[in-house]
Amino acid sequence: MTRIASPALGQYVPGDSPLHRLDPRTKILFVSVYLPLVLLADSAADLALLSAVALGGALLSRVSPGVLYGTLKPILFLIALTALFHLVFTREGGVVWQGGPVVLREAGVKQAGWTAARFFLMVLTASLLPLTTTPLALTDGLERLLAPLRRLGVPVHELALMMSITLRFVPTIWEEAEKIQLAQRARGGGLDRGTLSRRLKNAVSLLIPLFVSAIRRAEELAVSMESRCWRGGIGRTRLRELRFTRLDAALLALLAGGVVAVWLL
Repeated sequence: MTRIASPALGQYVPGDSPLHRLDPRTKILFVSVYLPLVLLADSAADLALLSAVALGGALLSRVSPGVLYGTLKPILFLIALTALFHLVFTREGGVVWQGGPVVLREAGVKQAGWTAARFFLMVLTASLLPLTTTPLALTDGLERLLAPLRRLGVPVHELALMMSITLRFVPTIWEEAEKIQLAQRARGGGLDRGTLSRRLKNAVSLLIPLFVSAIRRAEELAVSMESRCWRGGIGRTRLRELRFTRLDAALLALLAGGVVAVWLL
């Protein structure tokens, strides 16, 4: 399995797994169809089928569990918080457990479980896309998929480039935030220390230098692109042309079968 020391959100993990070898267009199409299917799933059979697909994709990616956990860690708290809100504030169904003013009901437990499962499957599947695809390949794949929109005057290359730059900036900004937090902790601060008002002040002291750093990096990127005479996608050639393989055809067939199965279930 591929291992990296400190995975960041949206960071590409080099490897030679079946998921790495797939055409980026196939992976983009798969994720674009899979995510709405998770939202539309309304039975245990649907959820079991979609869970098997997500876990199978994680195994095929050959990315270590530590890397996956490091990628999902920032989202797990949000998933738990959303589930907790459903548990506490849903007032329908019979009482499952009661402790003082807190009452857990059947509908709340069910909604919390469904919400957490859906959210987790969506984040896991979506994270596999940048983990197994380079930003350049994602840009090329997205540009090819959106190519028909050029006839309508849509700047397809520029849109794909903006998404690629965003994917590149996410791990960079994340690492910058970690460095600022470490510096604050070394001076006795940090988001996990002190009272609530103190933590809010520390959050402000984190966001301001983070925004300054992001703006500075954006200016450096703009200067770099201008120095290389970037003029958009007109006349641009590619070193590696994208090609569908039998593996891509098999995955797309699996996707079509999954759509039919979820619809029938």
